[in-house]
Amino acid sequence: MKKILIAISFLSLLTGCKKDYFDVGPTGSVDEGSIFTTTGNAANVINGVYRYLYSRYSAQNQPGQGGVMLMLDFMGEDVHQAVASWYTPGNGTGGWINHRNASYLYVEYPFRLYYRCIGNVNGIIDNIDNATGTDADKNRLKGEALTMRAWAYFNLVQIYAKRYDAAAVPNSQLGVSMPLTAGETKLPRSTVEEVYTQINKDLTDAIAAFGSASAPASGPQTKSHLNIRAAWAIRARVALTMQDYVNAAAYAKQVIDLGGHSLMSNTQYQAGFNDLSNPEWIWGAYVQDDQGDTFGSYFGQISWNGNTTYIRGVPKRINSALYAQITATDVRKKMWEPSPDATNFPLPASNFTRSPYMSRKFSIRTLPTIGDVPYIRLAEMYLIMAEAYAKTPGKEAEARQALYTLAVNRDPSYVLSTNSGQALIDEILFHRRVEFWGEGFRFYDLKRLNQPLDRTLVPNFVPASAGGTMQIPAGGNLWQFAIPIAEINANPNTVQNP
Repeated sequence: MKKILIAISFLSLLTGCKKDYFDVGPTGSVDEGSIFTTTGNAANVINGVYRYLYSRYSAQNQPGQGGVMLMLDFMGEDVHQAVASWYTPGNGTGGWINHRNASYLYVEYPFRLYYRCIGNVNGIIDNIDNATGTDADKNRLKGEALTMRAWAYFNLVQIYAKRYDAAAVPNSQLGVSMPLTAGETKLPRSTVEEVYTQINKDLTDAIAAFGSASAPASGPQTKSHLNIRAAWAIRARVALTMQDYVNAAAYAKQVIDLGGHSLMSNTQYQAGFNDLSNPEWIWGAYVQDDQGDTFGSYFGQISWNGNTTYIRGVPKRINSALYAQITATDVRKKMWEPSPDATNFPLPASNFTRSPYMSRKFSIRTLPTIGDVPYIRLAEMYLIMAEAYAKTPGKEAEARQALYTLAVNRDPSYVLSTNSGQALIDEILFHRRVEFWGEGFRFYDLKRLNQPLDRTLVPNFVPASAGGTMQIPAGGNLWQFAIPIAEINANPNTVQNP
């Protein structure tokens, strides 16, 4: 792979030809250490990383991290559409076929997205201690870079490797190549255990680096940057995925105890999930009004009112069986309309289409299709606590209380659960599915829980919309994406997934 020059004008590169910075990856390097001589220059680099997390890549339905979130959700059963379109067999992975094709565009897409993040923050990690600037700025930038690297490897290992199994430690199955300096190239794949060990080390080091240098918790510009709360939140996600339930609960509780965030009101819940200033959002993409991409944006794919052909013609729908379980007094019941008509679901124009169980959860903040993208919300911390406590002997009371805090916020009529055992776990996972519809959790949850995909249980799922793929058994090779052919050809030390 070719080397890349990262300049101070990094943000302008991101709006230019994508091929100019295509190959920051495990077989590429960032060899211009001089760019990191000051903390100001290093800040420009990480600002560029945040920018391309919501930039379009090779296709309309590849709007950075938001596109990966939707791609993975369309591999589940709760987010779907009535016809084959974006994210389905012809233009995505919803049919569970093309993600195993090493030459497929959507196999390469998340691979290069996350390795770009890693390649650039490795340059910061390598050089920031010797940069000119205050210690507070150095620590903050180091914390951001380490957290970004951990988050990127966490996504990569979940997509391209077998699941982490706490009953099989050390997990010796192949993970992903893991460059930890800007100069490392053409590395073999580390094991899943090694990757998770490094993820946890990076998060530990990031939290130590942030210290008092952490950015404030409020304000859209600050919440678009990783900080100590986001680092703890990602650590909680990682622990939950590793089935380390004691620590998952502890880390999620740490996020809550740090303060600075609160669960949104029911009014805010219905405001469109498009504004990073929402008190519940911990980390997300802050998209300025003049930086939108009408077609290649998250809201150009998932909103109900964005002005794109895809949005106008193909409403996104919820699993009708899941919807039926939501209580009538729960604000989340209002996020979808089972029988939309001109009265209960007015549309922006006559050329917009209605479809049963269509979503109104995501609406644009302003034209053309502008909206901030949610990466981490406080609600997740309560649900991680609830699930982790429910799976820890002697902690069911704590699990019920964590679930209650979130559930009663969404549904004032909710009463403290009396469930126990698997029934309590099922109740928690139900809330997780409803809460994070369209936010990229479902594929990861099915995989970490070692559960099968079964769309035959979804009464309104249209088989043709996913190429007829309705069931995927748990644990097989289909739960791993292929390693992109570009990486196989460029790196003689790597190997393809079985």
